Amino acid sequence: MKNSVGDRIDFGGILWRILDLQKEKMLMLTEDILFQKDYHEKPVEITWKECSLRDYLHKEFLDRFSIEEKSRILEVTNKNLGNPWYGGMEEEDTVDRVFLLSLDESVRLYFGDSSKLLDFRSPKQRYWFQRKDLNNVKRRAVFDSCSWWWWIRTSGKNGKYAGYIHGDGNIGIQGNGVSKRNTNVIHPHTGSAAGGVRPAMWIQINKKERDYDKI
Repeated sequence: MKNSVGDRIDFGGILWRILDLQKEKMLMLTEDILFQKDYHEKPVEITWKECSLRDYLHKEFLDRFSIEEKSRILEVTNKNLGNPWYGGMEEEDTVDRVFLLSLDESVRLYFGDSSKLLDFRSPKQRYWFQRKDLNNVKRRAVFDSCSWWWWIRTSGKNGKYAGYIHGDGNIGIQGNGVSKRNTNVIHPHTGSAAGGVRPAMWIQINKKERDYDKI
């Protein structure tokens, strides 16, 4: 049986969820948060292109895959739109093999369509999207058996903040500090306040490998 969007597959010893499936390639997001890490190593204004997390994903994280697996991980050009609630400017496109989802991708494309909440902001929507958003449950993720928040690549209210998905699935459109240090919210098992990371990537589908074993 062929795979379809929403299926879970193993790639490189990691469990992934298929977000988009095209003739020769598919987009995958890790099913769970893989690790905690700051968006950037210092609390300064930064873009996705220059942040230390992007550098880590393209070096240390990518190096965990075999030569054969790396050959199937595709380079893609990602658009990096500004944050519409805070007047953020569109950032430079990036060429990525491993990346974080954007605000638009998280809101409109891969977890149901919550576009109205993004495009028609209500007076009550100062920080997070509405908790009654039915798509929140689709964005939830866990790390070390506990719900935790995870980064997206779009900037928050300014360049010192990056957007995130809250532990309950809400969109943290205002963002968390790129180097989040002083907070009372820490992971109960790790003792760390750092955001979770769910890498995404497009991989090539070869004819012989078109039918993966589903998990």
